[in-house]
Amino acid sequence: MAQTGRFNDKVAIVTGGGDGIGAGIVQRLIREGARTAVLDLNAGPLTSQLAAGEASRVLAVEGDCTDLGVLEDFYARVAGELGPVDVLVNNVGQSGRARSAQFHESSEEVWRFVLEISLFSTMRMSRLVVPAMRERGGRIVNMSSDAAFVGDAGLVDYASAKMGLIGFTRSLARELAPFGVTVNAVAPGAVRTRAHDTMPGEVIDRIKADTPAGFVGEPEDVAAAVAFLASDEARFITGQSLLIDGGRWMI
Repeated sequence: MAQTGRFNDKVAIVTGGGDGIGAGIVQRLIREGARTAVLDLNAGPLTSQLAAGEASRVLAVEGDCTDLGVLEDFYARVAGELGPVDVLVNNVGQSGRARSAQFHESSEEVWRFVLEISLFSTMRMSRLVVPAMRERGGRIVNMSSDAAFVGDAGLVDYASAKMGLIGFTRSLARELAPFGVTVNAVAPGAVRTRAHDTMPGEVIDRIKADTPAGFVGEPEDVAAAVAFLASDEARFITGQSLLIDGGRWMI
């Protein structure tokens, strides 16, 4: 259950917040008081889920998170309309699952796509918010994946990008700790999204069988962890990676 008021007077950015896990994070943050800006190619699924009072707390912008110019314009708009950013959730990311292959048969074109959207977009957005956060503190939460730890076959590019995010998180956390900024990562496993809804039943059954908890998580499970790491309660936690995968990988 969402707490009340943890993010009153706070401004948050969630990239890729138009649907799925990102939309769950946005809804959690606004219900706890944050004014939240979202950048996604399609913000429609999120906005259609919001009640009138919630919609007034969201600035939804449609655009490509891999385009530096789009990110710069978005950040300038957020700072101008909502104020200084207190929380950045680098949620946007995507595997090349539709074009996945064993590594020896994989394509460099797909590698570049996965690295751009899953790693470079996070680095670019973070670089935009960091100068102001160095002045006033803040929270950055990056979206990795348990695929980085498990090393799922056929997803070498995705696992590489998501483990790259772990290294980025740790290094940036050390740089920013003296300025009151924490940087952490969450690494979800099987979480129900529209992609999961289209999977055959036997695939879902196999996923559940591989998950000690015995079920597929919900976006709200990830959102709860992100909200904690983005809050003042997590002020002494930085550079950490929290797996949210029902025990598929334990560290």
